[in-house]
Amino acid sequence: MIKLTDVVQCFGEHEVLRGVSLQIRKGEIFGLLGPSGAGKTTLIKIVTGQLKPSAGQVMVNGKNAADLNGSMYLRMGIMMDSYGLYGRLSCYDNLRLFAKIYGTAEGKIDEVLKKVGLLEAKKCPAGKLSKGMRGRLALARAVMNEPEILFLDEPTSGLDPAATKQIHELLLAEQEKNTTIFLTTHNMAEAEKLCSHVALLNEGTIVEYGEPKEICRKYNHQNQLQIRLYDGRYLELKNDCRAVGTLQTYLEQGMIETIHSTEPNLETVFMELTGKGLV
Repeated sequence: MIKLTDVVQCFGEHEVLRGVSLQIRKGEIFGLLGPSGAGKTTLIKIVTGQLKPSAGQVMVNGKNAADLNGSMYLRMGIMMDSYGLYGRLSCYDNLRLFAKIYGTAEGKIDEVLKKVGLLEAKKCPAGKLSKGMRGRLALARAVMNEPEILFLDEPTSGLDPAATKQIHELLLAEQEKNTTIFLTTHNMAEAEKLCSHVALLNEGTIVEYGEPKEICRKYNHQNQLQIRLYDGRYLELKNDCRAVGTLQTYLEQGMIETIHSTEPNLETVFMELTGKGLV
């Protein structure tokens, strides 16, 4: 659905993206992970045709992103951090305006507001909403036209856990419709939960790509089992055949309270590769 080949983006002498190459399959949730300033938003703007890359090629559904026309934009949903909402209009009237642009039935507005938890706030002006609520309204606008491709820039930033869970359920429901979702985030738990594949972006370069769990296994240098016993002892065993006898003894005696393997999470991997965190 989306293919990037050696994409470079420069602003003056500053190189924001440095030879980025990616392929995103139809119907998958893809996560672009990286700290603020890594180039995530710039990459979305290039893929959606808002910016022309300094070099390289971007193909969206078989067409050059630089040549996207109105009919293709009508099949996209885009949520950027700038929101693009009208502060004096109510939640309902904001979506009503975009429904007319997209040719979407007005009867769908209440349905979408309910999905993002804003139905009770439908008459509230967008300018009086909290940051998290504005984000949910922007997401409602992005999914209202039932897009083939959904671009989301930090969709759960500023949301509480309950609202985040609601948004995750909405995105998974969109994926079930075979919607391709391009997600940027620095929330590692979110990426591990939602994404089929992720790319770790650092200073404009992809430093790792793959399935989240596979990436974590790849950097599991310790390869140990961490065991906590009911008597309070904490043990670490090498995760190989030498641990079998010890594990069997403790299991037969019913002494094991918890047991975990030591593979890192995505943030730990990112720190190993770049020397810095994702925030």
